[in-house]
Amino acid sequence: MAEFVDFTSEAFFRDPQAGVASLRAVGPVVATKFPIVGRVWVTTTYEAAARVLKDSALFTLRREGGVLVGLPWWMPKFIATFANNMLTMDEPDHTRLRSIVDEAFRRRAVLDMEPHIRAIADRLADELFAAGSRADLVQRYARMLPLAVICELLGLPPADRPKFIAWANSIANLTSALGFLRLISGMMRMRRYLKARLQVAREQGGEGLIAELVRVEKEGGRITPDEMISMVFLLLGAGSETTTHLISGSVFELLKDPVRRDWLAADWSRAGLAVEEFLRFVSPVQFSKPRYVRQDVDLEGVKLKKGDRVMAMIVAANLDKEANECPEQLDLERRPNRHLSFGTGIHFCLGHQLARIEGICALQALFTRWPALKLAVEPSQIHWRRRPGIRMIAELPVVAGV
Repeated sequence: MAEFVDFTSEAFFRDPQAGVASLRAVGPVVATKFPIVGRVWVTTTYEAAARVLKDSALFTLRREGGVLVGLPWWMPKFIATFANNMLTMDEPDHTRLRSIVDEAFRRRAVLDMEPHIRAIADRLADELFAAGSRADLVQRYARMLPLAVICELLGLPPADRPKFIAWANSIANLTSALGFLRLISGMMRMRRYLKARLQVAREQGGEGLIAELVRVEKEGGRITPDEMISMVFLLLGAGSETTTHLISGSVFELLKDPVRRDWLAADWSRAGLAVEEFLRFVSPVQFSKPRYVRQDVDLEGVKLKKGDRVMAMIVAANLDKEANECPEQLDLERRPNRHLSFGTGIHFCLGHQLARIEGICALQALFTRWPALKLAVEPSQIHWRRRPGIRMIAELPVVAGV
């Protein structure tokens, strides 16, 4: 008998611990139903999630024949090509694509970008209330910072950012099969745009990751034109969307408890620890992509059969008391902090350093500029988008305070 939790409900996003606890009471791996994916096993413990993510030979992203697990049959082919990126590849294709983007990232020296990222955050913080005394922190700050950073990193023109904001908002509203269909025209335009930017880089060179990827391509990197488009699409989306919700979720937790906000603001050397805890507690990415079970296996005492599908439940791993003491508590000084918010194994998040830097810079710039920042509504009036697998605050209205 499959257990049912509505992974898109307000109740689940407001209090993931309750939903996780109900599933964990059944077992470490539970049969359930996930939106769009359908019937699937989900892990409820840290160890089960880590094994699914690490054992990339037994739990694969593709079935025999290279068919991507969890991709709906009705998905238009041109959209499906976007899914052919390193996050959806098994070996050896994963290493082939990862090595190309790893080389491009090494050339860009992400860690050296921190002063520039802080400068962008300072500017956005200054402009937060430019349109009025009340502002939506999601749209005016949390979305703008990572989007500005990844666009600069990729080498995309600042004048084109409104296109990416519109695209990011359409992705955020992707909550159903109908949402996929509404997204089609936007995806077609995005594909044409990225194809054109890659061609400009091939012909004219330039600065940024797109130009670096083209240089690696010309130096003999084995990558198809469609894979190049998918790679840039992945970097643009993964490099902005999840960090947006890390920032907004972190600010929400601090504004609910000004004592925590003031503690952090008293010594910004604590920000790294705090962001690590927000990664665990907020858990912007709540599930991994579905995996295909290659052979019958015992996973934490639960029998899975060849052909089954399984998803690592990241939020459950992060709330497992076997991994972290008192996981239901937000502890900004937590050490050690065993979370899986960046995954583990061969698909460990490429942009983990960038996300951490952006989180630190976002909080420090915001609360330095607006030390008395307050929610403009009661916490109970904050809502989350019904997007399965991603915990995203829909709107976070704030005022400057006194």
